[in-house]
Amino acid sequence: MSSTEDRSDDYNLDSQIGYLLRRAQQRHVSIFAERMLEGLTPQQFTVLVRLKQMGKISQNELGRQAGMDQATINGVVQRLSKRGYIKKSPSPTDKRMVLLEPTEDALAAMHDMIPVGRDITNATLAPLSADEADMLQSLLKKISEPTI
Repeated sequence: MSSTEDRSDDYNLDSQIGYLLRRAQQRHVSIFAERMLEGLTPQQFTVLVRLKQMGKISQNELGRQAGMDQATINGVVQRLSKRGYIKKSPSPTDKRMVLLEPTEDALAAMHDMIPVGRDITNATLAPLSADEADMLQSLLKKISEPTI
C-alpha cells in the first residue's frame, strides 16, 4: 500500500472547503428561491444589481463584474431581456458593441427586490453571530479575489 492510499482514509469530506462552500451555496439558493420576487434566480438578481449600479455597460464587462462566464451571462441577459428588464443599444464609439442597461420596469422591480435580497442574506447568515457573519464575508471576499 502506498503512502497516498494510507492517507486517503484520513480524508474527511465534511471538512473540505469545496464541499462546505457547495453546501452553504445550496442552503442560500434554497432560501433565495423561497423568498425572491418574480421567480428570479440568484444570477439574474446579480445581473440586475450590477446593471443598476453601473448603468450602460457591455455584456462582456457585465459578465466580468457579475463573476459569470460568457455562456452564463449570455443566457441570463437573454432571459432578462425577454422579461423586459434589459434594454440594448449600440455603443456610440464601437458599432460592433451592444450596451446593456436596466429598463424602467427593472428599476421599479429592483426597488422591491433589494430589500428582499438583504432579507435573504440575513436569513443565510442567521446561524452566525454578527462578528462571525462579518468574518465570513471578509474571508469569502479574500478567497474570491483572483490571485495574480
